[in-house]
Amino acid sequence: MAPQRFHEQFDQIQRSMPDVPLAMGPDDSAEFFYEKGVVLARDGEEARLVEDTVRTHFTAVTGLSEDSVRRAGPETNRSGITRIQVGDPGIGDRSGDHAVANALRALREPEGRAGRRLISRNHVVSIAVNACPGDEPVPAPLAEGANPAPAEAGYDADTAVGVLVIDTGLMHDYRSYPLLAHVQGDAQIRETDDEGVLQQYVGHGTFIAGLVAAVSPNTEVTVRNTLNDAGAILESDFGEALFAAVDEHGWPDVISLSAGTSNGRTDGLLGVEGFMQALRGRRTLLVAAAGNNASATPFWPAAYADLPDFQDVVLSVGALRGDGEFGACFSNHGAWVKAYAPGERLVGPLTGFEAPVPYAYQHTTYDACRFGFTYSCTCQSPTHKGVLSQAGETEPGDPDQVTFEGLARWSGTSFAAPVAAGMVAAFMTANKETDARVARTQLLTGNTEYAEVRGAHVPALRPPTWRPVPVVPLSPPA
Repeated sequence: MAPQRFHEQFDQIQRSMPDVPLAMGPDDSAEFFYEKGVVLARDGEEARLVEDTVRTHFTAVTGLSEDSVRRAGPETNRSGITRIQVGDPGIGDRSGDHAVANALRALREPEGRAGRRLISRNHVVSIAVNACPGDEPVPAPLAEGANPAPAEAGYDADTAVGVLVIDTGLMHDYRSYPLLAHVQGDAQIRETDDEGVLQQYVGHGTFIAGLVAAVSPNTEVTVRNTLNDAGAILESDFGEALFAAVDEHGWPDVISLSAGTSNGRTDGLLGVEGFMQALRGRRTLLVAAAGNNASATPFWPAAYADLPDFQDVVLSVGALRGDGEFGACFSNHGAWVKAYAPGERLVGPLTGFEAPVPYAYQHTTYDACRFGFTYSCTCQSPTHKGVLSQAGETEPGDPDQVTFEGLARWSGTSFAAPVAAGMVAAFMTANKETDARVARTQLLTGNTEYAEVRGAHVPALRPPTWRPVPVVPLSPPA
């Protein structure tokens, strides 16, 4: 990924979490973000073991003090994890955290004896940790219509499939789009800044609700604004937020989640372990986006689909290219991604149905393709240049202004996931199936559509009303 774009996203998330100093990790690269000075452990005896072991280890490490090791939150909570402070978060820069790194090293031997993880960084769970795509959303003409187009199936309150969307909330005028008549949930907390510029990822939850409703009109969609802070939330808060969502709205048939993080491991996220175990005991299906890092590294929670206890509980979804024949350049991939759905240049509702809404672009234009692809990937060819330079510095001038009249075009695995969730819901309606996990299995088993992703043939879930779009080759360098 382009380092400047990773830093741009880091700055955006840091501004949205001003009281939580963040770092990039692991210490020798930039694959994820995490909270400085803090680690996570399971409540109870394991938290005490972690605290004591780190304190002992720090007595032998130059520059670290055992006095800095202490609890940084309640000893018990619904998600089953405890925050432990191990250092001063004000020390060091964004490139890493000496205290957290040494805390992890301190637990290597106890983890080896236990045969499982005992400690974790407190990762940032985000819609798009690498600032991809940077050129969207962009306005789409109303005459073009949504893509996927609304299916002809009707709505029946008695049989409607419940879909819970964990995202950024709903725009104030979302109900002016007829397809969203059966959508409810949290409002977007702040749509624009003081200059009238839409905040980052504003409209994301509304767009996703529109995709679900288009593919499966017989749904009751509830959108939460869990990811209101620039599309991000700390892992330690995420498990609690998921429990809060199902406590308020009940366990739905399907949860659509378009956020996550890598963590350099193959055994999941400590902060959502409690929720995932609770989910396992229900009939709810989690449909999760595979992430936009163009990587085969597991991205959580989507990668739970590859763990033995969760293979029928989670459907991990990557994105197809605009033509639907290959994987999108930005999409994560690998055996842990169980299906691919259209995710590039989709068209759906954003905002502005009551009145056109001006939008100021403040993203940077980058000329180099991060992923080495030969087509005009939406992640590397922004169509609007803003006031930021490629060095991330502000330049004179105003951001470009465009106007949304209702529809937007957007790309990412963020949107492949709700398309797949809609297909599961549509299958349930068509086959009078009341168990979303059974529907998932039957949908994938009966699927005959395939695409090619990095040389591998993979299941492709293409809604009947989805229209492929042309793929534009990149011009050869001069």
